[in-house]
Amino acid sequence: MSDSLSKTQFNERTVYFTSLGCSKNLVDSQVMLGYMGLDGFSVATDPSESEVIIVNTCSFIEASKKESIDTILELADFKDPEVGRCKALVVSGCMAQRYSQALEDDLPEVDLIIGTGEYNKIVPLLSALEDGKLEAKSHVEIPKFIHTEFDPRLNTSPFYTAWLKISEGCNRNCTFCIIPTLRGRLRSRTVDSLVKEAEKLVTTGVRELNLISQDLSDYGVDLDENNNLYNLLKGLEEVEGVDWIRLFYFYPDELTDEVIQLMADSKKICSYLDMPVQHFSSAVLRRMNRRITGEKILERIAKLRELNPGIVIRTSIIVGFPGETEEDFNELLEGVKKARINHLGIFRYSDEEGTPAFRLPEKVDQDTIEERFDRLHEVQKEIAEELNEAFIGKEIEVLVEGKHEETDLLLTGRHAGQAPDIDGSVLINDTGDIPLSVGDIVKVKVTEVHEYDLVGSIVAPDQRKLQ
Repeated sequence: MSDSLSKTQFNERTVYFTSLGCSKNLVDSQVMLGYMGLDGFSVATDPSESEVIIVNTCSFIEASKKESIDTILELADFKDPEVGRCKALVVSGCMAQRYSQALEDDLPEVDLIIGTGEYNKIVPLLSALEDGKLEAKSHVEIPKFIHTEFDPRLNTSPFYTAWLKISEGCNRNCTFCIIPTLRGRLRSRTVDSLVKEAEKLVTTGVRELNLISQDLSDYGVDLDENNNLYNLLKGLEEVEGVDWIRLFYFYPDELTDEVIQLMADSKKICSYLDMPVQHFSSAVLRRMNRRITGEKILERIAKLRELNPGIVIRTSIIVGFPGETEEDFNELLEGVKKARINHLGIFRYSDEEGTPAFRLPEKVDQDTIEERFDRLHEVQKEIAEELNEAFIGKEIEVLVEGKHEETDLLLTGRHAGQAPDIDGSVLINDTGDIPLSVGDIVKVKVTEVHEYDLVGSIVAPDQRKLQ
């Protein structure tokens, strides 16, 4: 047995956790922390004070791989007794799943490597490490696990908000994406399981639920006919204490009028949809193996706005996909102008080994990718500002998140069309002497707009708190 697998003892039972990448990865981290909490571990906020350090990694694109490696190497320093108390450095998540052997070979500092389907085994694996009985450093299998309401979970997000992972894995085979390889085939949780987890989260103060998966639109296709998105949304609507329900990663080719109408009629389901389109050129979409054309995407967006006027739409776009011509890019620009998306995430194409796109010819050079990125950013910046201006003079509900990081004179929050961490904020410059607490949902009148943020003053307190 190598020195890295030798017997160790966790006397203080402290864990420091870093979760990189997406919110879906964060939920996995929270389940791991839940299991460790049951085993007597407490969470350390300083890595120098922790006996176990876990890095839950991302490896979706090159930049995320670099961030993961840099973070592992940085935290490995705390294994030096003169710097920290770390006795076990654990790497989990997508990079562990994708590159377990390379991590073993190149990073001897790492003591334990856990794949995306084994994170629920964190406690027995650490126990085996403690006892000197860990037979292998890497524990990576074909991902099949997904947590349920019976698994412990420590919500590390602000107490008033939580991510609710409704399914894991993906049945799509987009040519640019490595996720099906790293996360496995689609496996959905039942409506009953998700409603029960939502009820548990509400008891801790959560009033905003953000529904996530690799592909929300395929939710339930692996279960019976009663477990579908419509029934899930109806079930979550009935959970007392939930005020906002927000939908992420709903592909446009599966968007039904029934779900759109439910969103429009609901008092709890936010008029917000994260709908990844990736491009508006039908030729590029075919090379991406997307099952839809640019024209159809624009039709779906028009239908969304017809049935739910004022809906806020977020999407993601990839520029520089192999074979993307100037004509394709101009179609993309025109599509963005027609769609008038509120929040647009722009990604530079990253050539990822192991994906079909890696083998595609006609790569777009990096200078062209950067130039197209900048052009699209300028177009979207103007659209976002124009759409924000429509809020001036309106009264909107805002979830209070606390003092502004740069000044105590401003409070910051979000309206229902702003998701945590990725969209803009509402800056509150006048509270009207209304007593406030973090997590309150108050009515704010918008007085000015910035590029991505709104500014306003409170006109009404939190009605639920008054009841």
